[in-house]
Parts: sequence; C-alpha cells; structure tokens
Amino acid sequence: MKSKILREITPLTQSDCFTLFSREKRDFDFPLHYHDEFELNFIQYGKGAKRIIGDHIEEIDELELVLVGPNLQHGWFNHKHDGRLMKEITIQFHRDLFDEKFLQRNQMSFIRNMFEKSLRGILFSTETTRLLMPRLMKLAQQQGFDSVLELMSILHDLSTSRNMRILSDATFGNVESFSYNSRRVEKIMNYLNANFDKNVSLGEAARLASMTEVAFSRFFKARIGKTFVDTLIEIRLGHASRMLIDTTHTVNEIAYKCGFNNISNFNRIFKKKKDCTPKEFRMAYTASGTRTFV
Repeated sequence: MKSKILREITPLTQSDCFTLFSREKRDFDFPLHYHDEFELNFIQYGKGAKRIIGDHIEEIDELELVLVGPNLQHGWFNHKHDGRLMKEITIQFHRDLFDEKFLQRNQMSFIRNMFEKSLRGILFSTETTRLLMPRLMKLAQQQGFDSVLELMSILHDLSTSRNMRILSDATFGNVESFSYNSRRVEKIMNYLNANFDKNVSLGEAARLASMTEVAFSRFFKARIGKTFVDTLIEIRLGHASRMLIDTTHTVNEIAYKCGFNNISNFNRIFKKKKDCTPKEFRMAYTASGTRTFV
C-alpha cells in the first residue's frame, strides 16, 4: 500500500526571510511531506526514531541536524523512539533568500555547493551539530536583522563543516532550480503575492505577461511545475495558515481575507492540501512550541 505524501504549504510569506519553530514533544506526528522551501531540522533526544529523506531510510541517534532542499520528500517517525521528551527546532527559508547571482560570488561557493547537495538531503556530523546547537537554540530568541545575519552565519559554518553525509540517491526525484529564472514569471509571482486577496484572473496574469491565455498557461506550468490556479490557491493557503497562527480572526474571516469567497470550498481545499481542517491546524500550532517569523 502506497503511503500518502503531503505537499506542505508553509505559512512563510514573501515578506519573511525565514520562520523558526521551536518545541518540545514526545512523538513525531507529521506525515511524509515536501515543500518549496529549504528546511534545517534539529532534533535532540530522538534516538530510535526513523528518518526518511527521499529514498533514504535510517534510524537516528541522540543528536540530529539535517538540511532538506526544496521539494524533497522527508519526515521523521517514532519507530523505536521510547517517548522521551525531545527538543526540535525547525527553520524554513525561501529558496530565493539567497539571490542566484549572489550565490555565484566566490565567497558564496560553499553555501552554493551545500544548497545543491541539499536537493538529496544532508546529515551533518554529530560534532558539527553539537557545536552549532547553542546557536540554533539562541536563534529562537533573536529578532530582526541580527537573526538574519546569524542564520546566514550558521549556514556558512555548516557549508564548511566536515563529514557531512548526502542521504538520498542521486537519481531520486527531479532537481529544480532555486529561482524562477524568468522575468515574466517573477512579475506574475509578485502580482499574485500582492493580490491574492482579490479576484485574480488567468486573463489578467496572461495580459501582464503579454501572452495569450493558452500560451501563458503552458509557459507558467513549464516554469513553475504547477498550474496557475494551483499556484494561486497555494499562495492563498499560505497566507491563511499565517493568519491562523498570528491572529484571532475566525476561520470565516480568514477565508474571505485570503481570497476564498466560499467557506465550504476553503475548508475542503485546506483539508485536502494540508491534511487537517483550519481549526485543527490552529490548535496544533497554538498547543505547544513557539513559531517565530523574521
């Protein structure tokens, strides 16, 4: 029986640099999933749990630090873990946080190479994890520009660390570029992120790209890997997720503020895409742990 792989739509918006989720828990309850963002995941006291990254499966030890690239399926599962209290810090950041031209600079070569390797998943050594653990924990208390600089510094130190392991087979999945690599697509994505709460049409997007609707639809899917409608829905759901975490607005209010004109349709799409209802999502994020957006 083939298990379901969830496409996670994170609450990270285009206005954010990264999000950090720090919590203590006794078990792993999130299904196998993937998302557009990079993810750096730290786990302490998780010995016996099972890690799945792409086609890689392995039992983990007491300390765990893994970098997962965009759209690579991953997840951690209870397996033989004894239910002890674990510490988990998850950092997610946009794949265009580092501009493609910036990554081509000589000083960025180590980070660029690390990002390329992360498309197969990277496990960092216990020594590296132990060394960076205090900084990862402190990052949860930092804010603003200083936290962005510290994240960049942590990523650089990881990129120059020794004994990192590539986890998934090189032939697993499709490697996607880190940027849209198209001014037209960039323009459309900016338009969608600025107008997700309005009545956005395929015709208007095609007009902005100076293309016919048919040609634009083909072009957009070839570049993004998803249809225009699916992309718009995912942007709306991302903002809705953020509002469920950050505000006390009702689910109905959030649905309408994020461009959904039908509450039943919003609930159905949310459940299908995120494997839980909006109310369940809100409860899960407010029950334990702290979520920080920078």
